[in-house]
Amino acid sequence: MRANGQVRFLKISAQLQRRVAGVTAFIVGAWLIVTLGMAVNQVSVSIERMALNEKEAKVESAEERVANYRGSIDEVTKDLERRQKMLESLSDQYLDEIPAAAATGTDAAAQDDKTVKTISALVPEAAGLARIEARQIRFAELMTKVAQARTQKAEAAIRQFGLNPDFLARQATSAQGGPFESFFGSSKKDVRDPRFTKLAMSLGRMDAMERALAAIPTSMPAAVMMMSSGFGYRSDPFTGAGAMHNGLDFKGPIGTPILAAADGRITHAGSQGGYGNTIEITHANGLVTRYAHLSGFNVKLGQKVARGAQIARMGSTGRSTGSHLHFEVRLNGQAINPRKFLEANPDVLEVQSVAGIRADTSTKE
Repeated sequence: MRANGQVRFLKISAQLQRRVAGVTAFIVGAWLIVTLGMAVNQVSVSIERMALNEKEAKVESAEERVANYRGSIDEVTKDLERRQKMLESLSDQYLDEIPAAAATGTDAAAQDDKTVKTISALVPEAAGLARIEARQIRFAELMTKVAQARTQKAEAAIRQFGLNPDFLARQATSAQGGPFESFFGSSKKDVRDPRFTKLAMSLGRMDAMERALAAIPTSMPAAVMMMSSGFGYRSDPFTGAGAMHNGLDFKGPIGTPILAAADGRITHAGSQGGYGNTIEITHANGLVTRYAHLSGFNVKLGQKVARGAQIARMGSTGRSTGSHLHFEVRLNGQAINPRKFLEANPDVLEVQSVAGIRADTSTKE
């Protein structure tokens, strides 16, 4: 320090410096601890307040959830009632094939009853819903069994005709579409059970098989029994050379009624080279029947025809040696022997007839 031209020195020992630094550090540390404690206390109070607010909010939202849940039960109950009516309408067609005893007294039914009682005890508001759901599941299981049994019959009949059921099923589902609409309801609280999915798949397979079976042309295309030429290799009637004959020839008088061998739509009606006047009917699953050498038509292009309906008259147009009907069956453009369809076992034809009636009924409904 300078004073009046003189310089003086103030000396602080190292020990004093350590003491001063220690005291200063202690004071600063104490201040920090107190400040931190105050901050922690404030934070703790804030957290407690927030927790209290959240708790109050949870109590309010829980009350709302209870009200919403009860409301959803009413909504789902109405939805299930609608689905129940739909299932019962299906049961009118299918359940008569299963003994009445099958619908009651089963382990599944007892389990369903137990489930209903448990739900009713725990959630009284859901008792009605549980009873409806149990009834639906029971219907679904019964109808699934019926659908599977009918599918097996249809598949066995299709194999008797020498056709592949899986191939026809793929043909039946190769051109489908439309907006999605749930068969079993659209509620946000929709009850999902794999047995409903299994039922939908079983009914779909059954429908495809029965429609495929009904579309097979098994009705005689003409009221004549004399076959003048079979399917396969033969001597050509004009040249005598070996030739492939892709159909059956039925001999009869000119004007004999020609009948549709199965339900379908007229996709050709006119002259067609050596076939002469020809009609083609397109059936389901890639099957087409061809009627050739006709003397006249009774239908027009695009018209729907039923099995056994008269579509034309027998003649001798085109490459023909006399009045007869040339009848062909084609699957995806490939000619197959019609005889196995026209000479089917009566038991198979009975299964086909029942399948056709059901397919027509479901289409009208």
